Amino acid sequence: MQRRSVLAAAALTVPAAVVGTSSPAFAGGSHHDHHHGNPANQPPTKLAQPATKLAARTDRRPVAGGVYDEDARKTYISWGGIREDNYVQEYNHRTGKWSAPVRVADGDNDSHNYPTMVLADDGHILVFRGLHNKELWYARSPRAHTVEGVWTDTIIPEGLGATYPMPFKTDNGDIFVFIRETAGDFDKKFPTDFRPMKYVRSTDNGKTWKSSETLTGQKWNIAPFGRPDNMNEIYIGQLRHEPATRDHRERIAIVYTLAGGGPEGHLHDRYHKNIYYCTFNPRNLHFYAADGTDLGVQIDDAKQEKFLRVLETQLQTPNPRSPDYISLVGTTLGGKLPFVVWQTLDKVTGVVSVWASVYVPGTGWGPGQFFGTGNRVRDMEKVDDLTWRVYTTSSRAAIDTYRLTLGTNAVKEATIPTPQPVQRIEVIGGYRDPARIVCTGTSSGRDVEIADGDIYVIGG
Repeated sequence: MQRRSVLAAAALTVPAAVVGTSSPAFAGGSHHDHHHGNPANQPPTKLAQPATKLAARTDRRPVAGGVYDEDARKTYISWGGIREDNYVQEYNHRTGKWSAPVRVADGDNDSHNYPTMVLADDGHILVFRGLHNKELWYARSPRAHTVEGVWTDTIIPEGLGATYPMPFKTDNGDIFVFIRETAGDFDKKFPTDFRPMKYVRSTDNGKTWKSSETLTGQKWNIAPFGRPDNMNEIYIGQLRHEPATRDHRERIAIVYTLAGGGPEGHLHDRYHKNIYYCTFNPRNLHFYAADGTDLGVQIDDAKQEKFLRVLETQLQTPNPRSPDYISLVGTTLGGKLPFVVWQTLDKVTGVVSVWASVYVPGTGWGPGQFFGTGNRVRDMEKVDDLTWRVYTTSSRAAIDTYRLTLGTNAVKEATIPTPQPVQRIEVIGGYRDPARIVCTGTSSGRDVEIADGDIYVIGG
């Protein structure tokens, strides 16, 4: 891949037959953001600060940091405070006011135990956390459509060994939580670098749960094992719920990278390698490749390498780990062109380079298109059927946005000043301006005992 030293627009040639046609073999479709208020074609500019110097360091991926409640006309956000304890707040769109932070659960002193949230169909708010490599828990609001009151905190036994909870709600109201399990903690025959994915599902607004093993007969669902390079860990960079439309069925788009000990043997998260893409159908519980190939209920290493690999990367030095933990996934042209955005870190200088690749039916995954250095991608939102807005951060007290067209053509759009640098950004689910993105300000230390980061919510 040819690197360039300046931001550039990367041209993509799309076969004429793709535009305006359907692809019956393609498993999925376009993403509907269901946002309201000011149009998404304008970057957000209005900044609110619901919490000041209360947020700790977090490793949260760009999944489920906030959600809009259309019935109550409220926006709910979640974030990790001191010791990564889980907090929520709500914004009332009628009054224009934020609530005070409400502590809903203990974070177990681990930056991996970030809160992620969904709004159940019964109006109750559910906030998930994984006690790192141990258990899956969720806090439930005491009343519907409000964060006020004393929340209940409940373990989900079916989520044993959970790390990195990634929840989503399907079109019919089912709630899934994808989690990663450190298999060797529970069965010593597995090495420490075998960390596969599984999930739990509730069909009754979170009251009861079933494991993916119960539902599919498979203990794990994305589970490469026995690789000679010892890269058997899954790091999902992002998953995205793409609702059904008249043109396609519902799906969950997933982008991930591998980690493991590499040439050093069985070691946890020593190296990173490759980018992969798949979709998940929450109705039949099957995974699919971008070309529509049905992979069944489990992805093993052979399926992953034959059908899902977007690109192959070379192992670098252990630090920095590259590709990065966060990668993004979306689709354009009504679901015909899925694309992924990922970032690499130079092994000598540590400079971040951002890349994107699009899948064209009949052609496959295109080569990685380079579109910028210096900033880290954090999340993105759909602007229209061709264009997405990518949110990026650096060490500066600002957020830079880029418009990404057809999955590869990136142009710098805007700079949004912030009172302090930002470490994480999540686009709020179904957002209504002025609450479009939730941002966690950078804490002054890597220790979760230090909680002096701000929480910002920015919208149009």
